[in-house]
Amino acid sequence: MKKLAFTLGSVLLTFFAASAQEKTATAPVSTSLAEISFDVESHDFGTIDYAGNGTYEFKFKNTGKEPLIISDAKGSCGCTVPTYPKNVPIKPGEIQVIKVTYDTKRAGNFTKTVTVTSNAKTPTKVLTIKGKVDPAPTEETFPTNGKKDDGATPLEKH
Repeated sequence: MKKLAFTLGSVLLTFFAASAQEKTATAPVSTSLAEISFDVESHDFGTIDYAGNGTYEFKFKNTGKEPLIISDAKGSCGCTVPTYPKNVPIKPGEIQVIKVTYDTKRAGNFTKTVTVTSNAKTPTKVLTIKGKVDPAPTEETFPTNGKKDDGATPLEKH
């Protein structure tokens, strides 16, 4: 009885191991002939004025041999918004842009990413923007009497 259980266990183990190898060997491999190539994948804004221009256009080209389709582009947070040609076939050799806008009403240093998903050989690309937004300008304060204090002293009466 022990021999039968051992033999049956060995047969089942061999069957499952062979089955697992078959599944690994037939795993899908990307055969897309589309390819997305960016001029640059990172942009440093440097220092930006508060509420200034926080938009950059990442240029890319379909360097593949079949149409490229971008299915998604997501910012790492709500303050980073990408605009892209969604589900529009981009012909081989064609150049397009992904426009990324950062909300510059948030003072301080930032580093944000946009994840681009497409049907390219490399289906996921990550674009990065970084920089520093200056603090909001402070408004000039006036004395409580409503008159602007220009720093001059009033003339004495003679």
